[in-house]
Amino acid sequence: MKKNKFFALLLALCALPMWAEGVLQVIPRPAVCQEGDGTFVFSKKVNVYTDAYPGDSIRLVFNRFAQKLQAAAGVQCKEAEAGKAALLLKLNSQLGPEAYTLQVTPKQVCIEAARPAGFFYALQTLQQLLPTRAVLAGQPVAKGTKLTLPAVSISDEPRFGWRGFMLDEGRHFFGKDEIKKLLDVMAAYKLNRFHWHLTEDQGWRIEIKKYPRLTEVGAWRNSKVLGWGEVKPDGQRYGGFYTQQDAREIVAYARERFIEIVPEVDIPGHSQAAVASYPEFLACDPQNAHEVWLWQGVSPDVINVSNPKAVEFAKDVVDELTDIFPFGYLHLGGDECPTNKWEQNADCQKQLAEIGSTKYRDLQIHFYRQLQDHIAAKPQAQQRKLIFWNEVLHGNTAPLGTDITIMAWVGADAAAKDAAQRGLRTILTPQIPYYINRRQSDLKSEPRSQGHGTETVEAVYNYVPMAGVDADLQKRYMGVQANFWTEWVEEPNVVEYLMFPRLAAVAEAGWTPQSLRKYNDFLNRLQKESEYYQLRGVDYGKHVIK
Repeated sequence: MKKNKFFALLLALCALPMWAEGVLQVIPRPAVCQEGDGTFVFSKKVNVYTDAYPGDSIRLVFNRFAQKLQAAAGVQCKEAEAGKAALLLKLNSQLGPEAYTLQVTPKQVCIEAARPAGFFYALQTLQQLLPTRAVLAGQPVAKGTKLTLPAVSISDEPRFGWRGFMLDEGRHFFGKDEIKKLLDVMAAYKLNRFHWHLTEDQGWRIEIKKYPRLTEVGAWRNSKVLGWGEVKPDGQRYGGFYTQQDAREIVAYARERFIEIVPEVDIPGHSQAAVASYPEFLACDPQNAHEVWLWQGVSPDVINVSNPKAVEFAKDVVDELTDIFPFGYLHLGGDECPTNKWEQNADCQKQLAEIGSTKYRDLQIHFYRQLQDHIAAKPQAQQRKLIFWNEVLHGNTAPLGTDITIMAWVGADAAAKDAAQRGLRTILTPQIPYYINRRQSDLKSEPRSQGHGTETVEAVYNYVPMAGVDADLQKRYMGVQANFWTEWVEEPNVVEYLMFPRLAAVAEAGWTPQSLRKYNDFLNRLQKESEYYQLRGVDYGKHVIK
């Protein structure tokens, strides 16, 4: 409450002439920004003061920025007393956990925040205010470029606590370097959740030591291209996976950028790669042949949730994921899970009667409840809150209680409202227009993907999260997330082209107050991003950048 009152006061005080639209090319747009007179010029040596903080983490945040500054422009930052510093990082306990203020005058730059995250986000803004994106991109500044900052007063904090991006690597695998590159751009846009979709019918991408065949068998298939319609499997041996050490390395890399990773293991549907690895206890029909799927769409080959060994398998997977990924959330999928094979399986029929139901969908909820109980029995530090896609709402979710989170994608606005009315937390991930794997224009140069080109940058930007939602339900809306599914996307450069700059539009929806969001203003600020994308080495949709 103290933070909200303080921020409301800032908004009221700053309801004065602010920045001209598109002049300060910062994405996402800060909540409050007033331009001043003059500029701050970085000399080759800059005196810096940072307040003390447990673990010295404010200094760690600044030191990473200072290393980039020196590598890019030869600027050296030296610790000094507050009274002699040109760059100050000061604690302000009145601010929220991700909030910051940034005051730039010709003589001094002062950043205030309550937590290391706030200082990190202030430094992202500061790097965007420089005349070049080279520092932000971690590249050398062009010869003769003078590093300056415009005089400005910014008071800023995010609209939502969850500002996410999901990448599907179950269908196609891209590797550590690509993931780190995407995390860098996410951090620049103040996104803070990377939802890592690691398993699918078409591939299992994370090492589980107790079940080595998941990656020996499940990570590989006999086609790079996934069949659909006239497109047929190509017979190429294709795959890949992350070792647990790889995953830990990426988790650490993300956390340095204040991004938490949410792993998703999609069970019991979308699990044919797992079933093909251990058909003897995961399959509903182990007597039949099973292989990692070569096609798009929804496979009927789901996990036999009534086999005790399958439940044990799921618990073991949860245990290993918990050890790798320290964030407090775990995504178990729950979408598009056909019940046909359960209906034909004697064990499933028996279990359905035992739980007193006639709806086979309730077997899925019963399966999740067993995992939930398993997690609840762990020590507090190892407990995780579960996230599901909104199809889970079609079953009786009462046994799962209200301590679950629903990602709303199909009929997202209605599904999110339904979840909130049931007392559940929800995250908006609308298929239209936040599935940014879909074509972003109708140009002939557009790569092969889904959609008709109507999910343009403008359409993505103009989606209004939480529109018309009653105030008493809004507290259950955690935030927004863009999703990228890779059925049609085999190469990293195509992932990048389709992501950018649409991911910037989603980032602004997650950060900037809705009242300040205007597409033309965003489009003007977007023009600077071509320099950043090129310096960072990512592909992007050039048709919206002049």
